Amino acid sequence: QVQLVESGGGLVQPGGSLRLSCAASGFALNYYYIGWFHQPPGQERDGILCMSVDGNSTYSADSVKGRFTISRDNAKNTMYLQMNNLKPEDTGVYYCAAAIIVATLCERDEYERWGRGTQVTVSS
Repeated sequence: QVQLVESGGGLVQPGGSLRLSCAASGFALNYYYIGWFHQPPGQERDGILCMSVDGNSTYSADSVKGRFTISRDNAKNTMYLQMNNLKPEDTGVYYCAAAIIVATLCERDEYERWGRGTQVTVSS
């Protein structure tokens, strides 16, 4: 079964950290562009961190630069999102996604495989 499954979300205080994982099954993630997308409450889903197949190109949204990092472990067929210094505006659902080819690295509509999302709430 082809799927992406996120884990690691939860409730965290401002300034805290979380690491999200996204395990792929049914396909080899190392052949795909990968990305993390954030959907705040009542808003659209936007790309925040995306990485090329070879890892040489990365897009980072201004809102997460210096705080969030994307990575992948091909041996585990898993991608990760390390989130540090979390802020209340980081609250929302986080989705991982994969694409076999993209023209724009973090364009949502170009990603064809999606996880179901994991909730992150940043609150004191």
